[in-house]
Amino acid sequence: MSSFYDKIYEVVKQIPVGRVTSYGAIAEYLGSKGGARMVGWAMNSAHNLKEHIPAHRVVNRNGMLSGKHHFPGENMMQELLESEGIIIINDQIQNFDDVFWNPVTELHHLL
Repeated sequence: MSSFYDKIYEVVKQIPVGRVTSYGAIAEYLGSKGGARMVGWAMNSAHNLKEHIPAHRVVNRNGMLSGKHHFPGENMMQELLESEGIIIINDQIQNFDDVFWNPVTELHHLL
């Protein structure tokens, strides 16, 4: 399990500042198309790691901040994304298609 989490974390570390991806897109890139929930679990665990994993850049397939309750404070996930220039209204990323980063098409030789 931890080696799959390590692969997830390696993908998440590649997401550029000011871009986001989805749990499902990461799972698909890793060959586990139905593994979005496991990616979510990995993001929940990322806060316990010594190494910084930009988990705030991973959202649900609709651009909603579905994992925001796993961050400290009331709006930490939103604040982190907004500091990177992403616009959010009512927990929804605006212009989601424009800021979406797809590891399937962007990463070719990571793993």
